[in-house]
Amino acid sequence: MAFAIFQTLMILLNVAKWIIIIQAIISWLVAFNIINTSSDFVRTVLTALERMTEPLYRPIRRVMPDLGALDLSPMVVLLVIIILQQAILPAIFAPLV
Repeated sequence: MAFAIFQTLMILLNVAKWIIIIQAIISWLVAFNIINTSSDFVRTVLTALERMTEPLYRPIRRVMPDLGALDLSPMVVLLVIIILQQAILPAIFAPLV
């Protein structure tokens, strides 16, 4: 049972990591005018990605200082996810498996 919970958590963290990476790439493409936000599809994808990641970013944005146009909260969330995947979760579930 513990192994199933561990695997589920790892999958969810991987999905969150890829969503953050995809959102960052799309936002860069929009910022450099490679993708046009007047397209309904692009706007829908950006809105969906923002709604999925905003709950992760919000607590970090409260703590971090405002750096203007530079938003480091995705990088902090990715760092936390990597630490959870490689250090914390294996240490918690290793004795249980």
